[in-house]
Amino acid sequence: MLSIAYQNLFISQKNFSLAFFKKKNILFSLNHLKQNIIMTNVELVKQAYADFATGNVPGVLAIFDPAIEWRESRGMPYVKDDGIYSGAEAIITNVFMPLPVFFDGFNIVINELIGADDKVVMVGYYEGTNKATGNSFKANAAHVWTFKNEKLTHFFQVADTATVNS
Repeated sequence: MLSIAYQNLFISQKNFSLAFFKKKNILFSLNHLKQNIIMTNVELVKQAYADFATGNVPGVLAIFDPAIEWRESRGMPYVKDDGIYSGAEAIITNVFMPLPVFFDGFNIVINELIGADDKVVMVGYYEGTNKATGNSFKANAAHVWTFKNEKLTHFFQVADTATVNS
């Protein structure tokens, strides 16, 4: 529970509470708390999508476990073989780098993020233009993210590849 009343900041968790009574302490205390809060898996996923959207690949990679397993839909035009990639370098090479080669304006739109235990599910769609066909698309997509110790260990993609490829 976080409540700000008048000039007081009270933070309660179980039987623990802190109170700061001076305005100058409130800003310092909020910044200090922000740095020490562990992000939930849903918050990590939101940040990863925000980083991806702005081209901050190092930000996305920061949540990857070194042994991450990434499963890309086999119908995506850049996917070779079974679409399973292990490790950040394979994901960058086989997933992230081909996107601008095959698509213009590729974007992920998130309709919903659902978190439970070690899983986060994204329900949304991809939009962009397929360079090979010249057609714009809006294709349903879902991602299942699996975390262990705040690191992404598994990623599973489901996408309407027929629409993407049309």
